[in-house]
Amino acid sequence: MVETETGLKVKCLRSDNGGEYIDGGFNEYCAAQGIRMEKTIPGTPQQNGVAERMNRTLNERARSMRLHAGLPKTFWADAVSTAAYLINRGPSVPMEFRLPEEVWSGKEVKFSHLKVFGCVSYVHIDSDARSKLDAKSKICFFIGYGDEKFGYRFWDEQNRKIIRSRNVIFNEQVMYKGRLTVTSDVTEIDQKKSEFVNLDELTESTVQKRGEEDKENVNSKVDLRTPVVEVRRSSRNIRPPQRYSPVLNYLLLTDGGEPECYNEALQDENSSKWELAMKDEMDSLLGNQTWELTELPVGKKALHNKWVYRINNEHDGSKRYKARLVVKGFQQKEGIDYTEIFSPVVKMSTIRLVLGMVAVENLHLEQLDVKTAFLHGDLEEDLYMIQPEGFIVQGQENLVCKLRKSLYGLKQAPRQWYKKFDNFMHRIGFKRCEADHCCYVKSFDNSYIILLLYVDDMLIAGSDIEKINNLKKQLSKQFAMKDLGAAKQILGMRIIRDKANGTLKLSQSEYVKKVLSRFNMNEAKPVSTPLGSHFKLSKEQSPKTEEERDHMSKVPYASAIGSLMYAMVCTRPDIAHAVGVVSRFMSRPGKQHWEAVKWILRYLKGSLDTCLCFTGASLKLQGYVDADFAGDIDSRKSTTGFVFTLGGTAISWTSNLQKIVTLSTTEAEYVAATEAGKEMIWLHGFLDELGKKQEMGILHSDSQSAIFLAKNSAFHSKSKHIQIKYHFIRYLVEFKLVILEKICGSKNPADMLTKGVTIEKLKLCAASIGLLA
Repeated sequence: MVETETGLKVKCLRSDNGGEYIDGGFNEYCAAQGIRMEKTIPGTPQQNGVAERMNRTLNERARSMRLHAGLPKTFWADAVSTAAYLINRGPSVPMEFRLPEEVWSGKEVKFSHLKVFGCVSYVHIDSDARSKLDAKSKICFFIGYGDEKFGYRFWDEQNRKIIRSRNVIFNEQVMYKGRLTVTSDVTEIDQKKSEFVNLDELTESTVQKRGEEDKENVNSKVDLRTPVVEVRRSSRNIRPPQRYSPVLNYLLLTDGGEPECYNEALQDENSSKWELAMKDEMDSLLGNQTWELTELPVGKKALHNKWVYRINNEHDGSKRYKARLVVKGFQQKEGIDYTEIFSPVVKMSTIRLVLGMVAVENLHLEQLDVKTAFLHGDLEEDLYMIQPEGFIVQGQENLVCKLRKSLYGLKQAPRQWYKKFDNFMHRIGFKRCEADHCCYVKSFDNSYIILLLYVDDMLIAGSDIEKINNLKKQLSKQFAMKDLGAAKQILGMRIIRDKANGTLKLSQSEYVKKVLSRFNMNEAKPVSTPLGSHFKLSKEQSPKTEEERDHMSKVPYASAIGSLMYAMVCTRPDIAHAVGVVSRFMSRPGKQHWEAVKWILRYLKGSLDTCLCFTGASLKLQGYVDADFAGDIDSRKSTTGFVFTLGGTAISWTSNLQKIVTLSTTEAEYVAATEAGKEMIWLHGFLDELGKKQEMGILHSDSQSAIFLAKNSAFHSKSKHIQIKYHFIRYLVEFKLVILEKICGSKNPADMLTKGVTIEKLKLCAASIGLLA
């Protein structure tokens, strides 16, 4: 059997001198098969210690199980067999806590079918073995699993025989010794509550039973006062195994094929390229006078560091090898090593707004990258770091690096870099926008320049290319810059520009392809809507059993949601509602929730080429707002959805649950209009700062009653309970900062942000906000 199941040849068999081993027939068989027999010396069982210890373990477990159940000694063989079955499905220390059965069979082992040995069981009687008025089950006692045959093994005490069955209900509270408390008159079992073992899920090596055991299916009298013996816990201190010790060096490659440590980089097939990348990084650090070598002061601790390696794929298909020295900032202590760490980044809405201006006014759009951006920040605290691995100065091994400037990994690094950049931009005459602190603008006589900053990536838009080149020179003198020329890609979004037609497209098709590949959805069948109408998601679909929780713990639910969210906030408002719905269950996702996530991925598979298209029509700002009513099944809250377009293309959108439970559709639409009004005020102020002052903003809503409520406060009896902050829309309407206009519901593009819509409606909504294929 061993040779058949494993494909390996048995070479040696060690045993004691028992008669069953030394008799002629067995010896002749081993000799014929080429198996060497090793026999221990009489009286020295330690020579076969592994088998002897297992024999003792089996004996002790079988004895405990039999006594706990109260079964007679005649069932000793069944107890030993069950003990061996359980040992094979428990973690083994010599095998690094893996399960012997999994290692042997190569199949995943499940535990839902395991039952208490000797417990009372109610075995189903087939219809052909009983009359209509007979009981549908009989009381038996569980004595083991079918090793070579399907099902469970039971002792039928009434007929004094062992039977096998798969249709059974277990009562694990009562053992064989408590059988007298169970009446023999068993009535019919409620078929709706009982769930029998699925024969299709049983294999010869593993009996798997799905479903929950309902102990109240049988109308029988059970004494539940069986004493529960408390399990003794060991007081021994558990030490972590040495094989997981952090001092050991392991070689591990990430998904991108990049090395994880310095030693691995030296052993990589591209080691010369990694060495060159590390040398470039060190030259940049030393040239920037990032640190000086000194002795570590008393009472100070030196921070550790590590090399981080990345391969960047350029838009032209080439690969760029980058090595970066990163400080282990988690060792820093607040108040000692740092104080403030917040650093702003440019909003996605700002990027889309500026791109819309570029398309309308046919501006130049250039891109810059700051080399080692965080290294330019000046530190305000005294920080010390050990010397980088591979670049320790000979003869000065006992010295540490006193940091003069910021380094990647330091908690204050982003803030220090932003402060230095902000001071520089003010010195050269740029004004920081109040609407977005990472947007800088400078006006000239007949032109202007807008600069957007996202950590170390910059976009520069302007009508005069000479002014832009002059700004590039100023930046290059102050910081180590890389001129990327005309902007082609920013934050994973491809910028496709056609100056002849005056269009600019913002696409994430490559990013979506990577997401589909990551979650093995490349070959999935596409669907036409982001969320199917058959999905009615709620918290009731969260896992309820341990088996379901174990299954969902292996599903990359949160990772998939994060990947979808990035696509949604950048260029795909069509999936905003669907992603918002599935993200509500991230704490306890269920199988239905995961099916909905896969549905969204299938929708993206069928709409890879969909992108935002700025046509350069005008700089007119318009808003569309909508709300559903009590769409969330669990909280009965409504969903707010709004989208703002600049020249007919979406630049800002939102789909999220409202903070309160509204009492009517009017109230839900009224609250949504207030949220949209706040966004419109921000966009108006932003465009005003950029020199593109707008007339009164128009906000379209498909709720006539909400528009009347915003314009007229006479409906006090219906609105007196609404929180004061939601009446802000009345102020905006009264002072003509926002104009609320009625739009037909069938033409409102915000509909797709609050509910699932039909294919035709989805296409209409997408086209009306510049979302084209």
